[in-house]
Amino acid sequence: MIDKDLFRLIGDERRYLAMTVVAMLFCLLCNIGIAFSVCRILDLLLKAQPASAYSLPAALLSIGILLRFLCGYLRERLRSILGGKVRVKMRTEVFDKMLRLGGEREGFTLSSMTQMALEGVEQLDLYFTAYIPQFFYALLAPAVLFIVLVFVSWKASLVLLFLVPLIPLSIVLFSKYAKRIFGKYWGRYLSMGNTFLDAVQGMRELKIFEAEERMGKTIHDNSEEFRRITMKVLVMQLFSTTIMDLIAYGGAGIGVAMVILNMQAGLLAPMAGLFVVLEAVEFFLPMRAFGSAFHVAMNGLSAGKRLLAFFEIEDPSWGNEMPQGASMALKDVTFAYEEGQNVLDGVSMTFLPGTMTAIVGESGSGKSTLVKLLLGEKRADRGEVTIDGKDIRACSREGWLGKIGVVSYDSYIFHESIRDNFRMAKRGIEDEEILSLLKSMRLERLASGGEGLARVLNENANDISGGERQRLAMAIGMASDKPIEIYDEATSNIDVESERIIMSEIRERKKKGKTIVLISHRLENVISSDNIYFLKGGRVSEEGNHATLCQNGGDYLTLYRNQKDLESGYLRKAGEEA
Repeated sequence: MIDKDLFRLIGDERRYLAMTVVAMLFCLLCNIGIAFSVCRILDLLLKAQPASAYSLPAALLSIGILLRFLCGYLRERLRSILGGKVRVKMRTEVFDKMLRLGGEREGFTLSSMTQMALEGVEQLDLYFTAYIPQFFYALLAPAVLFIVLVFVSWKASLVLLFLVPLIPLSIVLFSKYAKRIFGKYWGRYLSMGNTFLDAVQGMRELKIFEAEERMGKTIHDNSEEFRRITMKVLVMQLFSTTIMDLIAYGGAGIGVAMVILNMQAGLLAPMAGLFVVLEAVEFFLPMRAFGSAFHVAMNGLSAGKRLLAFFEIEDPSWGNEMPQGASMALKDVTFAYEEGQNVLDGVSMTFLPGTMTAIVGESGSGKSTLVKLLLGEKRADRGEVTIDGKDIRACSREGWLGKIGVVSYDSYIFHESIRDNFRMAKRGIEDEEILSLLKSMRLERLASGGEGLARVLNENANDISGGERQRLAMAIGMASDKPIEIYDEATSNIDVESERIIMSEIRERKKKGKTIVLISHRLENVISSDNIYFLKGGRVSEEGNHATLCQNGGDYLTLYRNQKDLESGYLRKAGEEA
């Protein structure tokens, strides 16, 4: 059973498949030569031939053993090369696809995509290295053996050849049930992984809400379902293996019985009969191994189909042009996650170099969605996002992302050294520049220890304070030095001092001619913006600088006053408690 779509996945690496099958056939020919040499030596012994008569068959036996070893090594080496190339190719394509999509898609969570890239690719590797070569070898090996043995005992050869197809026939009988079982098996596996990842990521919330026991029961139930489907797989494998063994060894036994009868009737010489007996098992072993590999194929097929469905998700469209300027705009943009429920409705905005433009509004007004549109992660249902008047869809993805930088409330810090984190943003950055950026963010202490910039941070920098982590993300973002910079709630959930440092640096970035887009829930941070867009219900309800919006007396002023009152009340209460 060959899936053409999966077969196309490996592209040019198919040549390694062909070479592997050829190496397997050479191993078979070596086995035939070894068996023939052994039988010839035994025949000479029975006839008490002089020592000189043994030289040729002994030489052939030695050469056969050496060639068998070399062919076996070459076969495994080719499988290793093929497996390595398949794993690298598939994982690279999965990762590239994830980058192009820019996030999760319906039916493909972060957990399932990770499992596809790891366990799924491993199963696909076995499909290509164990199953496919064995499939072709199992078809060719009986034909080769028949051509050799038909000249020794044509009756026994015909019987063996006719019995061999019973093994694939048994496989066909199991195939429909096997497909269904393995499809469920892979689905349960992904479901269990998703649940476990959710539990790990939400461990703090589970403790806060005292919901550990309920989540534990959910994980237990998923694990139990996976255990049951795994046991069904094992039972099916055991049963099918037993059937194939009965056919293989029973068929070989029938062949041996025919040889013995022919020898008793004087129709076959003893050593010729021994040669047929030795090779009778070889008729069935390739097909028997193919039957065992069939179960591997089913798992690989399920994983491969999942990968194919992932690859078939439509990528965001990009062009080939390289954007030149840094003037960005939204023109009558409408976007909805679900049909008929617009998150943004006819939004138009302009972002110019050397200016700081703020986007504000209450929660759910569409601010985060705007960031995804500006980054190209989402595409407008109507309207367009432009740079210097050109739709960003005409730009190349690399060219556009090379123009725009983002620092958000959840910017990720890698489990790497401080130096390597900066080098992700700017290749070849010198230590002096890194230290200067750290100093501008008041983070000199991070590199002040014995390790300096070689200090390895924990995952997502959870070994430093939240404020320091956010300032570090800001410093790394500054290192990339993009002409357009988006700050998406970059001062969210941090201390006042860190907020002050970050906002001061953002204003300095504007003075350097950067196009600054600032998204903030705290209106105190946007007062110095050149222009402010207030979103309400997915529309721009107000536009202007802080003074203008306050004079208008609209929703912006109301929200600003409410925030000021809350902050004043908090400070007053804190002072009274002190």
